[in-house]
Amino acid sequence: MAAPKKGRKPSAQGKPGRTLVLILIAMVALTGGMFLSGHTTPRLGIDLAGGTSITLKAKNEPGQKNAVNQTNMETAVGIIERRVNGLGVSEAEVQTQGNDNIIVNIPRGTDEESAREQVGTTAKLSFRPVLTGMPVTESGKESPSPSPSASGDKGGDKGKGDESGKPSASSSSSASASPSSSATTQGRAVTGALAADATPSGSASAEPSDSTSPAPSSSSSADAAAAAQATDLQKRLEALDCSTAEGRLDASDKARGAKPEDSIVACDPDSGYKYVLGPVAVEGKRISDASAVIDPQGVEGWIVQMDFDKKGADQFGKITSQLAAKAAPQNQFAIVLDGEITSAPSVNTAITGGNAQISGNFKQEEAENLGNMLSYGALPLTFEEQSVTTVTAALGGEQLEAGLIAGAIGLALVVIYLVVYYRGLALIAIASLLLSAALTYVLMSLLGPAIGFALNLPAVCGAIVAIGITADSFIVFFERVRDEVREGRSLRPAVERGWPRARRTILVSDFVSFLAAAVLFIVTVGKVQGFAFTLGLTTLLDVVVVFFFTKPLLTLAARSKFFADGHPWSGFDPKRLGIKAPLRRTRRPSAPLTDPKEA
Repeated sequence: MAAPKKGRKPSAQGKPGRTLVLILIAMVALTGGMFLSGHTTPRLGIDLAGGTSITLKAKNEPGQKNAVNQTNMETAVGIIERRVNGLGVSEAEVQTQGNDNIIVNIPRGTDEESAREQVGTTAKLSFRPVLTGMPVTESGKESPSPSPSASGDKGGDKGKGDESGKPSASSSSSASASPSSSATTQGRAVTGALAADATPSGSASAEPSDSTSPAPSSSSSADAAAAAQATDLQKRLEALDCSTAEGRLDASDKARGAKPEDSIVACDPDSGYKYVLGPVAVEGKRISDASAVIDPQGVEGWIVQMDFDKKGADQFGKITSQLAAKAAPQNQFAIVLDGEITSAPSVNTAITGGNAQISGNFKQEEAENLGNMLSYGALPLTFEEQSVTTVTAALGGEQLEAGLIAGAIGLALVVIYLVVYYRGLALIAIASLLLSAALTYVLMSLLGPAIGFALNLPAVCGAIVAIGITADSFIVFFERVRDEVREGRSLRPAVERGWPRARRTILVSDFVSFLAAAVLFIVTVGKVQGFAFTLGLTTLLDVVVVFFFTKPLLTLAARSKFFADGHPWSGFDPKRLGIKAPLRRTRRPSAPLTDPKEA
């Protein structure tokens, strides 16, 4: 069997036109996706778009040691993110810096004073008894029925907790409880609960006193005050709009500013109810430990276990004894964090001994989130405002303009150098730079909504540095090809022989740059990460552009007479390369068919 003839193996590089078509199709597809998504410009960071940057420093509470640790700081970041999101801010950044600092960047359009108040206040967690409640309708303000019955059902049809659908708290296992069907009006229910809190015996009166004696007793005065307070709370409950972030935020602000002995109104976003809550029964700092675990008995699935200190155990035992004797919804207590209800389980039995569990067919994530929030209430951390930096939109625009001018100057210098030194080859380099810039712009525009990437000033600097990295790849390739030409090869084989050597050098150089960007991104925080991300992205794009655009384009150019014959402006002029032989080899004259002497 005859061996196959030796020759050049066909490859993708042998068909450079296909490679160019592929990368141009990819460019068109990405650009089309950018316009279809509606995000045609990169999302700007706080230093370019303007906004507020707040630096908070964590400190231990007096008498506490080693409370400033990674776990507590990450939990604090989660709480601050909830607060900022409550402001309706979708592009805020909350992250730790170092071991004890938290950086909060809020873009323009947000009230600075509100933002500072939200992130600068230490989160407070507390347990408050539920006095009454009503479901939230579509309007978020009024209930279709004045019935005081309410449940802590998290999600409506999930069936959490007892038979009435609300999560329950117990010292061992949960028991069922039927909701009250009392027809008492909301206002009288609140009045009765407030009166019960005011009496030393803990007994509740269903109605305020009707005494009209000219010299009212202290009891009738207390009842009258409770009735007035109940009327005010009832109006606030009916007016409370839980259907919007603004309405919930307003309620949370007022609740957070209330004294522990004040009654408040609050929203429970998970259950779809809003409640009137009594004074604080147990402070969150009384929790010594809280965690999400699987029910050892295998009945409830995921549950949340809580352990109280001695004083907290006494307070929790007292309040649960009172709640267990009441009908729904007054047998519930609300876990309130930052003025918002995180859970409102029912109590079916007195819980003593300093430990309790909250059950209700929780999913793992729900149980872990509740456990973290309960833990945060016990964190001995406070935050001190270290600095507040406000960047106006005008200043950000000036910075962006300065960065773009610097980039334009750098690009112009690179282009001038390429034109002067490489002549016609500069056209290939400039086309490659333009494609790289276009890909970078499109990807930055798409990555904004996709992963939250924001273009800040250090990121612009990273893009400017990338101009030099990309130009360096072109120079390496061009010089390898020119070296092959100096050795006497014509241009087409010089391109194919010079490419493998240039390819190795380009890959090694870009790998080092990408590795540096990756390490910088991992070990730094804040704006420096923007520089590292942009540098890494543009380095990857440099590999794509050189392999799939620059190399095929130069392969096609080598087939043209302008470059192949070594035109003085082609970049392969023999005189400039220091050689005398022409680039294109000529055929040797063929031997004559007849002897000239015989002719």
